[in-house]
Amino acid sequence: MNLTLKIWRQAGPTAKGELVTYPVKDISADMSFLEMLDVLNEQLIAEGTEPIAFDSDCREGICGMCGLMISGQAHGPERTTSCQLHMRSFRDGETITVEPWRANAFPIIRDLIVDRSAFDRIIQSGGYVSVNTGAAPEAHAVPVPKEKADRAFDSAKCIGCGACVAACPNASGMLFLGAKVTHLGELPQGQPERNGRVVKMLETHDLEGFGGCTNIGECSAACPKEIPLDVISTLNADLRRAARSGS
Repeated sequence: MNLTLKIWRQAGPTAKGELVTYPVKDISADMSFLEMLDVLNEQLIAEGTEPIAFDSDCREGICGMCGLMISGQAHGPERTTSCQLHMRSFRDGETITVEPWRANAFPIIRDLIVDRSAFDRIIQSGGYVSVNTGAAPEAHAVPVPKEKADRAFDSAKCIGCGACVAACPNASGMLFLGAKVTHLGELPQGQPERNGRVVKMLETHDLEGFGGCTNIGECSAACPKEIPLDVISTLNADLRRAARSGS
């Protein structure tokens, strides 16, 4: 495949960025999108040009590091992570635009790399359970109904990639926040801190500069782990419960 890439280049957080055009040739349809960027970077290094900076780690669709806006779609045309997107999803001769996530809460560090530490601070504010340390309890000591266990596991699939924020016209992180609140709220271990958790995490979400949710649904449609919109409903229900209890 021969392709034309228009890639966002930006030397630093305060530098002016621009789209730069790069032709790439003889790209295998079986390559992943990141492998294609690796080939381009090898070409740039051979030419004495600064390679394109982009995030990646596991390249198995697990870690969520590889978020890219590809031709206007978070992670590209398939519902998967950028590292699991393959070049067979594109046409020979196609022009592909590659940009970083666009959100005030995700400032650009360089080229296609953004700072997603705002998600970390949301988790630090309440996305945990407090337990007494000591010997591990027997696995079945605290029974969990299967329906609640399944929903907790489904919510815990969120990898914090940020596609929900990038896809949302408001740059809201409510799908991410809802997934974390639902994951812990469905389990017995998450009940003692349930009311305080949602209040603290939502306050941090807003302070970090994320937008509000207006139920457009682009977040769930772009999520590579198919987190459903109903986690936001659970978040809102928990927030109302916290307000009634005075938490």
